[in-house]
Amino acid sequence: MSSPTDLLARLVGFPSVVGGPNGDIIGFVADYLRGHGIEPALVPGPEGDRWNLFASIGDASRPGYVLSGHLDVVPAGEPDWRADPFVLRRDGDRLIGRGACDMKGFVAAALAMVPELVAMPLSAPVHIALSYDEEAGCRGVPHLLAALPGLCAPPLGAIIGEPSGLVPVLAHKGKAALRLVATGVAGHSSRPDLGANAIHALLPALNAAAALAVALRSGPQDPRFAPPWSSLQIGTVAGGQAVNIIPDRAEAQIEARAIHGVDPRAVLAPVVAAAEGLAVDWLSSYPALALDGDHPLARLLAELTGATPLGAVSYGTEAGLYQQAGIPAIICGPGDIARAHRPEEYLTQAELQETCALIRRLGQRLCV
Repeated sequence: MSSPTDLLARLVGFPSVVGGPNGDIIGFVADYLRGHGIEPALVPGPEGDRWNLFASIGDASRPGYVLSGHLDVVPAGEPDWRADPFVLRRDGDRLIGRGACDMKGFVAAALAMVPELVAMPLSAPVHIALSYDEEAGCRGVPHLLAALPGLCAPPLGAIIGEPSGLVPVLAHKGKAALRLVATGVAGHSSRPDLGANAIHALLPALNAAAALAVALRSGPQDPRFAPPWSSLQIGTVAGGQAVNIIPDRAEAQIEARAIHGVDPRAVLAPVVAAAEGLAVDWLSSYPALALDGDHPLARLLAELTGATPLGAVSYGTEAGLYQQAGIPAIICGPGDIARAHRPEEYLTQAELQETCALIRRLGQRLCV
């Protein structure tokens, strides 16, 4: 039987950076599950080199619960890492490595509990759902959710194991992001009449975005969030080669984060309307999560964790997509989101063991 720490070390050892192939790590997880008598379903994406994975422990024809995680991580190019970020390192109680907290620790705990779950007389199944490219705006999981009706009975709920200190979380904002690209005509800056400035062509849309960012502060609000309004920002602007060359290409990336009840794509509609003549490329989009605090899934996680559910968090997850697909979802995973996407990212041994204990308690609740 593999320990959760050993499994975390194996998972961290795969540099499964978002946007790249994930066959190696998916193959490892699939082989591990087969070693315990579980045949996983691999659900490919359109990219052709990456997969989601879905596996059921127990009778998949009965409604059960999904343990949901993603296997991709953000790049680890920060100079402040003290050692190879893709080799798990121990420092006291800390287990350090890219993805240890976000969110291979939760996945390691789920896999470590497979032998125990297999041995339990479960009256309802526990499913393990692993996705790709979550860090690029939840691009992989929609393909998994589309395939789910053919893989199991409608689940009773999904536990999204993003870092929350193992405190259940009921809500998060939705997000949409787009890229605007302007094409101009290059030339010498002394003859602007002979060229077309691509950066100038971006300005109407950028001005609309900047104005909208201010206007949203007076729009619909939800006091559970900080800030309580939907927000918008221009994240990147790029273009031009030199001050005396008319830029022939420029681009900007803009994102919106929307409170529940507000479509994040709709937030960006005025920007798109102002982008006449520009190429508009939607980079990502996922809906907000909003689970009622009295929902059976919320009550279950409160009982399993002993913690009162938190109203909302500012970061986004795949939970809103599960909810949109008709599956109640809640966030509950080990670690602190403040450690994610940072050098020396870590999870503690205690947090890993506590996650195993949480999954064990879930399994015990589902026994006959």
